[in-house]
Amino acid sequence: MYNIYQPYPCPHYANTPIYNPYNIYNDYNSYLYPYWDSMPMYNSEFGSQFTKFRDYGPEPFVVNIENVTKLNNTFRTALWTGEYLQLTLMSINAGDEIGLEIHTDLDQFIRIEEGEGIVKMGDRKDMLDFQERVCANYAILIPAGKWHNLINIGCKPLKLYSIYAPPAHPHGTIHKTKEDAERYHG
Repeated sequence: MYNIYQPYPCPHYANTPIYNPYNIYNDYNSYLYPYWDSMPMYNSEFGSQFTKFRDYGPEPFVVNIENVTKLNNTFRTALWTGEYLQLTLMSINAGDEIGLEIHTDLDQFIRIEEGEGIVKMGDRKDMLDFQERVCANYAILIPAGKWHNLINIGCKPLKLYSIYAPPAHPHGTIHKTKEDAERYHG
């Protein structure tokens, strides 16, 4: 068992640690960490309280991206659109896919928060020679000019967020279903 004077078997702890579990105050009777006196800025429950899915750009915006991505049930919702960057949330139904597409003038970043899929990419529409299996916590980077598709191979919706630079969709885009997105893109 470790004691408070040598709490960890580590050579970097030569002196008594600042945090003492028996006395969290210093000699001046204030918290050792100055921000403990005020309300914390981070609220871990924010994502579960988030219910208004709309485009918040280009104003400053902070969000628990994991929580809101998992709460999203639309095929595509632009959550933030700026002049040079766009954040969209997506939910791909089991057995469905985003659809084969190419962005000639922008790069794309995708992060999977829930579910599993296969991402395919290639230089030609008929030759997608890059293929990887992806699941929660995986990131996908798609360079401009690459044909690509993401297919949900799981039994639950594939929840992801995508960042486009520059934006790919008009400010405020909401496609409730894949069919809505296909009608919009014609």
